[in-house]
Amino acid sequence: MSIPQSGGGPITDFSQLAEYLESGCKPRDDWRIGTEHEKFGYCKDTLRPLPYEGDRSIHAMLAGLRDKYGWAPVEEAGNLIGLEKDGANVSLEPGGQLELSGAPLETIHQTCDELNEHLREVQDIADRIGAGFIGLGAAPVWTHDDMPMMPKGRYRLMTDYMGKVGTHGTQMMYRTCTVQVNLDFGSEADMVQKFRVALALQPVATALFANSPFFEGKVNGHKSWRSRVWRGLDDARTGMLPFVFEDGMGFERYVDYALDVPMYFVYRDGQYIDALGQSFRDFLKGKLPALPGEVPTLSDWADHLTTIFPEARIKKFMEMRGADAGPWRRICALPALWTGLLYDQSALDAAWDLAKGWDTETREALRVAASVDALDATVGSIRMRELAGEVLDISRAGLKARARPGFGGMVPDERHFLNTLEDSVEENRTPADELLEHFHGDWNGDLSKVYGAYSY
Repeated sequence: MSIPQSGGGPITDFSQLAEYLESGCKPRDDWRIGTEHEKFGYCKDTLRPLPYEGDRSIHAMLAGLRDKYGWAPVEEAGNLIGLEKDGANVSLEPGGQLELSGAPLETIHQTCDELNEHLREVQDIADRIGAGFIGLGAAPVWTHDDMPMMPKGRYRLMTDYMGKVGTHGTQMMYRTCTVQVNLDFGSEADMVQKFRVALALQPVATALFANSPFFEGKVNGHKSWRSRVWRGLDDARTGMLPFVFEDGMGFERYVDYALDVPMYFVYRDGQYIDALGQSFRDFLKGKLPALPGEVPTLSDWADHLTTIFPEARIKKFMEMRGADAGPWRRICALPALWTGLLYDQSALDAAWDLAKGWDTETREALRVAASVDALDATVGSIRMRELAGEVLDISRAGLKARARPGFGGMVPDERHFLNTLEDSVEENRTPADELLEHFHGDWNGDLSKVYGAYSY
């Protein structure tokens, strides 16, 4: 989840909303890669989730990273809720999932170096306090009552609201983890093409990264339960955004959509003010019931954009949101997949050629089928495994064309980060399939084995 935004004066003209998004446009040489990943923390002896406070806790983790590795603290109401250093930040999801939001970097090589350093730091502090961390798309055993709540005001508000607008909202908040990549666009037209490709091919990422076949101690019938959860969260702020594929799509059209997404809160003086279900359009008129007479600032608009959860979304950059969390090698593979597809024009054109003939129903059917069957999904004549192979070929070509070397020039480009995904397609075996094989095989149905086998 995002931290509160800052900066920006009052909004005096509707045009400022689209201008805010458009201000993210950058020349190609300035395009960067920002990778985010979440992971579950647990007590090694009890296999229960880490509480916020105590000797073995989320607070102890954050304090340890702060004190030993020089991270600057982020506090809310006197509580340590995050860390910042060198353009990156560590933050907390509602159930204590620890998230690294990486710095904007030039290459996947740098992203993987950043990831490795972070996981080494986390492992060091976790070992000291008797904790472990595991990368899965959904908590395999814990129930809602098992989960702690982190001391962040927006989470208290959201928890109460989720049960009123969907069936799976609190599951998303407290018991799912994802990996995503944030990428740049160069113009409005570039944003539109990338947004369409990102949404249309998000089910491919869901299939390749499927890693959540268990929930509350049972096989749940989906290879990506995390993806299933997002389909039952809140229809007003999730989904595949059919309007993005219509004529007239641009920054202003996205603003129209975002303005119709009900609000969660307004952040003022370190406090989250309840604006649940209220309208940002009313806010623009000075008629928000939560703050009568006030008009929003650009930071309020930035905050509101963080409360919208489609499969891909735009702010001043674009976020790819369709993948389960998983083992470290797949964390690096996710940004490689999308960078190869979106940062080379020939690859971007080829990716759009794959998807441009699909209608709204096909895109949604692929989303559903990917969550259930991953690479075994079939929608009409589209076979997910074959589609994934084509997408990986395009991404590989895009990474080759980028030609960003690593390891002191010993590696010519970033293509090797796709190897683990190509292995999945060749073997028709996702992380979820591997988990299910263990569960029905050598684990003999004992899900406690997952912690020892899959922790970082």
